[in-house]
Amino acid sequence: MPFPLSVWNTAPTSAPAQRKGRYVPGSAAHPAKMLPAIAAHAITTYTKPGDLALDPMCGIGTTLVEAVHQGRHALGTEYETRWAHLAAANLRHADAQGATGSGAVYCGDARRLATLIPGEFHGTVDLVVTSPPYGASAHGQVRSSRETGERGVVKKDYRYSHDRANLAHVGLEQLLQAFTEILTHCRHLLRPGGHAVITTRPWRERGELIDLPSAVLAAAQAAGLIPIERCVALLAGVRDNRLIARPSFFQMKNVRDARRAGLPLAVIAHEDTLVVRRPKNARLGSVKLTVVLE
Repeated sequence: MPFPLSVWNTAPTSAPAQRKGRYVPGSAAHPAKMLPAIAAHAITTYTKPGDLALDPMCGIGTTLVEAVHQGRHALGTEYETRWAHLAAANLRHADAQGATGSGAVYCGDARRLATLIPGEFHGTVDLVVTSPPYGASAHGQVRSSRETGERGVVKKDYRYSHDRANLAHVGLEQLLQAFTEILTHCRHLLRPGGHAVITTRPWRERGELIDLPSAVLAAAQAAGLIPIERCVALLAGVRDNRLIARPSFFQMKNVRDARRAGLPLAVIAHEDTLVVRRPKNARLGSVKLTVVLE
């Protein structure tokens, strides 16, 4: 059996190109969408057709869409009603496009995951694919003066939510505590030996590096999951053995501003991809899988 690659070539095309036609209009408004190719690679690597995937913070449903297109079944939960509706719409769109898997989205707080997901699925999930929020706002999108007719650049679609109860608004310590709780629920839902793939990245706060990937790995271990791999999922393309960066407008601006201030920052070209597993020595009864598209 070949060893899995530790570097995932997940950006051969841009994010908009990966989503074009595969996701319904309005999906681009989510400020921190997972790259479809990352979810697809994780699903291909750690599951087989007919398996069940779960994303406890599914956003617009990227994990779910990529799963059902590969003949897997998928469950997702999402705190924000707006994104949950979009995720459900994206699943219906996938079904109309001939996806052979089926899926469902449940709206609610992932800290109550085990109560949101019906009991018949507990202990049956083959793969969890998810990512923690990176803060109240993300890079978002821009509209130029050519589009607006006004001078300057307008920023849009850069906030997860205005709901203060959303985990995107909490500090790092509280986020990690909540994420540990969510991963504990995920361990309960995973079958023995089932995997979880968590994508994350560090950031800088007032010049200080916040090593979120290592903190998330510690949270997974605290939740009873066993680390087995730490991979790199590329956000840059590869051409002639060179990385072709695909930064957003705001990523470029932030890097340039930091360099002018004397901080030697570079454009982020990858996600840290943490792969963990539920211990195999757990008892599991026989549960029939029936997933309906909602």
